[in-house]
Amino acid sequence: MRDVQKLLLHDASRFGRDMRRLTIKDQIAEKIAALIASGLLAPGDELPSERDLASALSVSRETVRVAIQTLAARGILAVSQGSRTRVVKAEIGDLAPGMVRQIDVNRYDIDEVHAARLLIEQHVVGEAARHITGEALASLQRSLTLQKGCIDDPLRFLIADREFHLTIYRACGNELLADVVADLYAHIIDHRRRVVSRPGAIAESVADHEEILAALEARDPARARAAFARHEERIYNTTRLLLAARDGAAGGKGGF
Repeated sequence: MRDVQKLLLHDASRFGRDMRRLTIKDQIAEKIAALIASGLLAPGDELPSERDLASALSVSRETVRVAIQTLAARGILAVSQGSRTRVVKAEIGDLAPGMVRQIDVNRYDIDEVHAARLLIEQHVVGEAARHITGEALASLQRSLTLQKGCIDDPLRFLIADREFHLTIYRACGNELLADVVADLYAHIIDHRRRVVSRPGAIAESVADHEEILAALEARDPARARAAFARHEERIYNTTRLLLAARDGAAGGKGGF
């Protein structure tokens, strides 16, 4: 139990906050709320099972159950006997992660967000390769194993994908930069759910993640930056195709 508590003290949706003041169930409640804030889960959507969420978030089912009850008490989730828990509303109030309430990334077009993310992420990933701990590497390996079991489940994969990325961002040692790049990542995740639904998309991301993890294990900043750049470029291109299809290839810039 002590190991789980130690892990989660470094595993929060809101990086800049002192997580030692929160219970584990509050931390997990914030993680689930962050999935809603990012658009990955929308009103009417069903949550994955408690077992699947517990596996993705590296906690017990009981912790997930209490976190869900906390969000249900705030009217964010609806729990019904005999059926999956559903999202009721997207407004999560003071549970909003990172700097979402200060910066509306949705105001900017896809090219601007991509350029900003690539620039900041490259530095963050390079620093992560220098400073990442054995504990974080083990967490990434567990996440990658989980991702390989989600090939036909986009929602479960993206929850694991988010944890994979956030673990790397936190490893850079700069909480502010981790916050910024996490916000940029969060503002494409609702599009990602549609992108990864296409055949072969999840397998491609898993292969990218294997390259990234290998570079981090080698503690090679240049290799890690290159692997992340390839991953980000592929995400950018597939998201552009998605937006073009959504807009009927109208020729506009297309925003998030």
